[in-house]
Amino acid sequence: MSEFKALVVSEEAGSYTATVSNRHIDDLPAGDVLIRVQYSSLNFKDALSATGNKGVTRNFPHTPGIDAAGVVEASSVAELSVGDEVIVTGYDLGMNTAGGFGQYIRVPAAWVLKRPKGLSLRESMVLGTAGLTAALCVDKLEQAGLTPEQGPVLVTGATGGVGSIAVALLSSLGYEVAAATGKALQADFLTRLGATQIVDRTALEVGKDKPMLKEQWAGAVDTVGGEILFNVVKALRYGGSVACCGLTAGGQFQGSVFPFILRNVNLMGVDSVEQPLVVKASMWDRLSVQWKLDLSELVQEITLDDLPAEIERILGGKMVGRTLVNLG
Repeated sequence: MSEFKALVVSEEAGSYTATVSNRHIDDLPAGDVLIRVQYSSLNFKDALSATGNKGVTRNFPHTPGIDAAGVVEASSVAELSVGDEVIVTGYDLGMNTAGGFGQYIRVPAAWVLKRPKGLSLRESMVLGTAGLTAALCVDKLEQAGLTPEQGPVLVTGATGGVGSIAVALLSSLGYEVAAATGKALQADFLTRLGATQIVDRTALEVGKDKPMLKEQWAGAVDTVGGEILFNVVKALRYGGSVACCGLTAGGQFQGSVFPFILRNVNLMGVDSVEQPLVVKASMWDRLSVQWKLDLSELVQEITLDDLPAEIERILGGKMVGRTLVNLG
């Protein structure tokens, strides 16, 4: 089969349109491994790529999709064989390399992981980059010394992909989870995921002009950035840490050294895109066994044809949980 379906984003006179079109395998970039994609997932970065954000994707026409799971169709490397079930997340996939919103991708072998035995291809994409990022955040917090006995852990942007999985993962590990959101109607959803406290997002915006806030959180996973992030830092308990992985509320904040030198707190960055493959593999192994979650509560499944409408929803802040893309 040389022809396949893909979401193709085209640029004309500064405007961008996304349509499902036929492409040819010969259109794909050079690479070691050709993969027949069975599942992908929708992330905020995909929506930025699909609407012409040049910080994500420079050249069009383009197929977004930073996540892909499928079966090896051809390989020029010994470690990957035809028929292997594999996962690709991050690196340049879906940014400037044709991504998982197409039924085929061709990528370097250094981007490709064999599917962990404890996860199906579908389960791996319910997690996707969001699940990998959430796991990296929790791992980093625990490496910094966080334990359930120390007190509540805050998750900002808790209804989003990373946030919702972080809530579920932390709860499964025995943490008391406070879920912050601007979507008050999703309180029941967050409670079902394991949150024991719902925090209105506006409460985290109070006190931006103060150098310190009352100690509240033993740790935090922050997916939103901006002024909210530093307010979270100011409200950490002594010795607490926040893992920062997103910027939906902005890329800048006003801060001071006071929380760091008076409360001994840590602000830690987390990236899932360029992590060495061995690090990604260790997280995927953990998500397939010790940290395996039932995420049926937070996933909706769509097709390629549904993607343009779903991209509008995620850009409008209306998406909750995870959106799985079935390319079968």
